Amino acid sequence: MTRTEFWQGNTACAEGALAAGCRFFGGYPITPSTEIAEHMALKLPKKNGVFIQMEDEIAGIASVIGASWTGARAMTATSGPGFSLMMENIGYAAMTETPCVIVNVQRGGPSTGQPTMGAQGDMMQCRFGSHGDYSIIALCPATVQEMFELTAKAFNLADTYRTPVFLMADEIVGHMREKIIIPDSVDRAVRKELLKGTPPFRAGADKIPGFPQFGKGYGVHVTGLTHDERGYPCATNPKLHASLVQRLVDKIEQARDRIADYEIVNPGAEQVFVAYGAPVRTVLQVLHDHPGGDIGFLRLRTVWPFPEKALAEFSNARRFLVPELNLGQIAREMERHLDVPVVSIPKLGGDLHTPPELVEAQEAGR
Repeated sequence: MTRTEFWQGNTACAEGALAAGCRFFGGYPITPSTEIAEHMALKLPKKNGVFIQMEDEIAGIASVIGASWTGARAMTATSGPGFSLMMENIGYAAMTETPCVIVNVQRGGPSTGQPTMGAQGDMMQCRFGSHGDYSIIALCPATVQEMFELTAKAFNLADTYRTPVFLMADEIVGHMREKIIIPDSVDRAVRKELLKGTPPFRAGADKIPGFPQFGKGYGVHVTGLTHDERGYPCATNPKLHASLVQRLVDKIEQARDRIADYEIVNPGAEQVFVAYGAPVRTVLQVLHDHPGGDIGFLRLRTVWPFPEKALAEFSNARRFLVPELNLGQIAREMERHLDVPVVSIPKLGGDLHTPPELVEAQEAGR
């Protein structure tokens, strides 16, 4: 039955995973994401699932990849330093087209930085952290409700596109507590089944192969090397490598309009805030405090692939203002798509932007 709870963001993330059918969690505790692991350790055995604490984050993501190939919906959760350790295996998951969910509750960096303070400094690492060319999907929750909903959505996207999907949260949203409405069920996508006799990495028009689950009678070789449609290594064929990598990119990029998730407020405005994660909350306060003002807002729930078409919805915009808990990572991405100024409003140290800070930046452009 639908019910109302008062939950921490990290708890909502874990519950969203469970509601989506996650039955395997492999990871290593790290502030400020540890509550996700703790909750999964408590709840998964009761649902005939498996929780395993590995020796480090490298082993954690490796165990998730292995579990996914058995057909399980699998996830891990970490923060900046652990995210860095996972990067090689994240590239392996992209190359082998392994559906899984990776939660990063971001904290201040570099290095061990600020373990208990919020940040958004991993957004470019999320997109480009592993070597080589590939495309990814990353969702950014701004509320405890979205920690639940976007975690569940991440599993559906992972299974639909046969790819690792990131939930790029931050410490502020991960540790806040607020009211959340829990539905009696959530939608669950089904992995496209591989037809018997079809090479396991042969894709159709959507660029997505069927999934040859271990134990179901498929003969499949899984390797991070460049491989042919059978999965066999073929690392010295330039045309095959180019075709494979282009397909890995195209299956996400060609679906970017379907993947895009955003909200538009006041599309006729001349000044437009663009935000994701915790800074969304400050922008919403500014809009609440200044009703009827000439302020637009693009609220991003999907950051990668970046939904650049949403920017075109603001046809009168003469500048975009981007508050981020970093030094302007997504603001730089926006500059690639716009002919008007993009004003970065960076914030470091773990504190969230205040409404007066955003109003000052907005009024400076008048």
